[in-house]
Amino acid sequence: MFALAGALLGAAAAPGPGGLGAGAPGPGGLGAGTPGPGAPGAGAHRPGASPSAAEPVPGATAPAEVPRIARGWPTGVRPTVLRGWEPPASVYGPGHRGVDLAAAVGTEVRSVAAGRVSFAGRVAGRGVVSVELSGTGEPPLRTTFQSLDPVVRKGDAVSAGAALGSLLADAHCGPVACLHWGLRRGATYLDPLTLLPPWLLAPSPPRLLPVPPGLPLPQAWP
Repeated sequence: MFALAGALLGAAAAPGPGGLGAGAPGPGGLGAGTPGPGAPGAGAHRPGASPSAAEPVPGATAPAEVPRIARGWPTGVRPTVLRGWEPPASVYGPGHRGVDLAAAVGTEVRSVAAGRVSFAGRVAGRGVVSVELSGTGEPPLRTTFQSLDPVVRKGDAVSAGAALGSLLADAHCGPVACLHWGLRRGATYLDPLTLLPPWLLAPSPPRLLPVPPGLPLPQAWP
């Protein structure tokens, strides 16, 4: 009887398939007491909730990095970034899943790269345009702009620099008008500024202006 009890205790402590013990993480790094994918535990995804930037994209075959394929800013000229991308620490945590660019109401908003319009309409009362960018893998990268008065429709092919709509007044940035620009691959939020090559991110170099006629010049610098 003692031999049988010892054998049972040894079997309970021995690693299971794949070298996992009873308390070791299972597939995907989940422990025995942790809900698995789709389980109704604390880590399960609730419908309608925004996933975090660290969440993997099921079935994604594209590389994790974002190709710098943008050919310009969506506002045309280099704007002031009022608020940058702030990925949340958890699925339901606070954050900012995009960037806010300063722009005047009525500014023409343009596609930063070639693609196809996947959505043009209103979401929660705001005008939204989304463009799936060509040649960016599966699922493709998708840029989103709000709030716009769209001049495109779902299914339209657009080139880099093509007009998508004009900026509408919105309370997203408080009293300041701004364009909210987002980027996603599947359910994963990404930083849209990573689409821009370095020469678009760098501030413009200073330029010397000609001296107006008749302006007296100093004879010597102090």
